[in-house]
Amino acid sequence: MNKIIFVQALIWYFWDMPKGILVAWRNYLYFNLKYFSIPTLLRTFFTYWHRYYYPYGTKWNPMRYVEAFVFNGFSRIVGVILRTIFIIIGLVFEIAILIIGLIVFVGWIILIPILISLLIIGIGLLI
Repeated sequence: MNKIIFVQALIWYFWDMPKGILVAWRNYLYFNLKYFSIPTLLRTFFTYWHRYYYPYGTKWNPMRYVEAFVFNGFSRIVGVILRTIFIIIGLVFEIAILIIGLIVFVGWIILIPILISLLIIGIGLLI
């Protein structure tokens, strides 16, 4: 019975739990990608900011044309700048999640050998 519990504990520690950590890590990465809408921001990179645009009109009016051109160009420039900022922030968080997830995963795998070695060192210090 004791061998079965020990084997089950090893299976849980080295198979089930790392699989759970990887699934949670993937969920965090997916959530961050959707939270910052990085694919959508890349797809709509040069569109108007919040769809703010000024129509050119149907009749030829040079002042209205210049006004619409300047406003629409400014709206696109604002959109590009803000989308770039949001994409950079999202990617920074994505990289942070990758690094933290890697630290957690590797830390979980090497925790038992570290604990066993510290236990052996501690017993050696007592003797």
